[in-house]
Amino acid sequence: MTDSRLAPWLSASRWPTAPIRLVARLGSGHTPSRSKPEYWENCTVPWITLADVWQLRDGRTSIITETKEMVSPLGLANSAAVKHPAGTVILSRTASVGFSAIMGRDMATSQDFATWTCGPKLEPRYLLHALRGMAPDLKRVATGSTHKTIYMPDIEQLRVPLPPLEEQRRIADFLDAETALIDRLLSTRQRHIGLVEERWESSIYQELIQSGAPEIELRRLGVEVTTGPFGTVFSASEYQEGGIPMVNPLHIRNGEITPDFHHAVAPETAARLTRHRLRAGDLVVGRKGDLGRAALVQASQDGWICGSDCIAVHPGEGIRSHFLDYVLRSQYIRSQLLARSLAATMPSLNEGSLLSLRIPRLTLHEQDSMSNRLDQAHDWLVRARHSMRRQVALLSERRQALITAAVTGQFDVSTASGRNVTEGVSA
Repeated sequence: MTDSRLAPWLSASRWPTAPIRLVARLGSGHTPSRSKPEYWENCTVPWITLADVWQLRDGRTSIITETKEMVSPLGLANSAAVKHPAGTVILSRTASVGFSAIMGRDMATSQDFATWTCGPKLEPRYLLHALRGMAPDLKRVATGSTHKTIYMPDIEQLRVPLPPLEEQRRIADFLDAETALIDRLLSTRQRHIGLVEERWESSIYQELIQSGAPEIELRRLGVEVTTGPFGTVFSASEYQEGGIPMVNPLHIRNGEITPDFHHAVAPETAARLTRHRLRAGDLVVGRKGDLGRAALVQASQDGWICGSDCIAVHPGEGIRSHFLDYVLRSQYIRSQLLARSLAATMPSLNEGSLLSLRIPRLTLHEQDSMSNRLDQAHDWLVRARHSMRRQVALLSERRQALITAAVTGQFDVSTASGRNVTEGVSA
């Protein structure tokens, strides 16, 4: 793996680059045999696994000290796992590729991580920032069809610019301070997005509550429902990439259907599932897990298949599709679903419980008027959310550019403020 293949920006370094393994001891980890119960007794050694990657995803945690699991000294002694000293830098290399941190105390890792214990020529905090600069590149070159992986021979080829140690420390100090500033702005923007979403949810809820109309069950409005092909097992030959998509809860996001054309069936298979085909104007509702995920089927999605974990909802003459879409995605309905699922081990929704949901009984004209008001509120939401997400993306890009410029010496961190990277993005 050459510099130009992995991270083209390394070629702009003021300083020579060196393989990290030449200035830091490269290591990894292992999982002691689960079939040996004695290896998992008296566990006292923190053990970093993929279950701990959640701490690292936002790139704001530099030091990791707590782990979900511990491993025993006996387990370490009888496996390829080792206890690395505090200050060792880790990098996730399988499944969740490219997340990094520094060990805050002596710890072991699973085989899903590469580790570097820095020698006298490399500052761990500087290496951490350099690895974070490489993260997008590492994800891009990871291989594997099921789980993306950076293999150890490629890890061995990773290089890092190597300025004098004091310069590394200045760069690390600079990036610690400046990325923290950007991270605070990112956190603020993420909170604002959440508040915008809450305001939108409140708009729907208030419209429904303030209507003052008596409630009526969905079944009494002519609504019909069809559960996906429960229990149907398809052979491998019946799946076809680029075929007719099947819609399950994971494909419903933010009120829209996001297809996975890998999870699709051949046309001849779809022909056997006529009863489960979605039509434009239908709604599809998740019936397992995160109850209440719902989306309106668009014209371009006509003929797609309702998956086994969803229910297709066919509006009747007494209710508009557009209005029902707003209602099903509202807190007004989710509170009913929550009340019905509290006693369940695994919350689920069936046809009868969906049809018994109660909503305000409005005339078609009243439904249209309310939908028009909600459309205007939704347009505001979309514009505000788009603007803030653009700012988040811009801040993230500038954070990345700051790291790569600093570790390659594109400006002198002892004189550059670096704060111009946030220009144009207000708090």
